[in-house]
Amino acid sequence: MGIKDQFQDKAQDLSDKARQAMGSKKDEASERAAQGRDKAQQDAQRAQREAQDRFDQDYDA
Repeated sequence: MGIKDQFQDKAQDLSDKARQAMGSKKDEASERAAQGRDKAQQDAQRAQREAQDRFDQDYDA
């Protein structure tokens, strides 16, 4: 195996590792985004319930 082949193999290994690292970071980012959307939706639903409860209380009295 020549020096040229060794450098090409090393470059390919580094490229593969970088691709794997990017893939895992992309997965983590997607998961955080999904959690953020879920939390925002839950917060909106809670705010809507609280507003409905206040409205109901105003007209119950």
